[in-house]
Amino acid sequence: MKKLPAIIILIMIAVLAAGCGDRPPPNPVQTLSDLHGRDIGALGGTPAERLADEYGTKYVFGSDEELMFHLLRGTIDSVIMEATVAAELVSETQGVRILSEPLFIGELRFAIAVENGELLRAVNTALNTLRGNGTLRGLNDMIFSGRRFNYVPPEGVVQRPGYLSLAVSADSPPFSYRNEHGEFSGLDIYVARAICDLLGVELRIIEYDSWELIRAVRYGRADLAAGWLPAEGEEQLISISEPYSVAEHVVIVRR
Repeated sequence: MKKLPAIIILIMIAVLAAGCGDRPPPNPVQTLSDLHGRDIGALGGTPAERLADEYGTKYVFGSDEELMFHLLRGTIDSVIMEATVAAELVSETQGVRILSEPLFIGELRFAIAVENGELLRAVNTALNTLRGNGTLRGLNDMIFSGRRFNYVPPEGVVQRPGYLSLAVSADSPPFSYRNEHGEFSGLDIYVARAICDLLGVELRIIEYDSWELIRAVRYGRADLAAGWLPAEGEEQLISISEPYSVAEHVVIVRR
């Protein structure tokens, strides 16, 4: 997600204020219970879109700056955003704040077919190794906090024939998306690649719409699916790995 310098955001807000001649309208969202039925902004291609749909009328924008512009203008009542990204954005923008209570906290795990217990055990063992050697922490910090992390593949792993196929959606940054070169990127891909490095197999990525991910695993079109936990009623259709990240979404409102 491309960010402009804080001074650009301030200039946009100043121009808006000069053009309107009025203060932004009062903030109608003071608690999460006020969110229902409101006009909610979300960044296009992120899980926040789905959350906005659940709570009110969704308005999708292409950048963080547009979201803040329309929130301050009063076009929307609130913004839903991943917590780490939201904290950085609010620190650069006057006149907005984050509600104290998170809207959603969920663990990210891999989905695996129930018949493939051997793969589930192998993935969980690899995740425990990556957690123990600091790789998971480093990858999460790199994605959510912008910290530098130099991932180094393990040495001495015996390479095996074959590969693992990973089903991902390409519209869920920073978890899975295509970068400016058209290549798959994001936390889901980085973690899956590190798992494959430990198992000594190749990683192959297959793109699906988000609603098709579980079905791809269930019907054997992919070995793994990355991202959110299954919807209600799908728990018996797939197995779930140990978590590799915790995604927290918060609500930004006018002060």
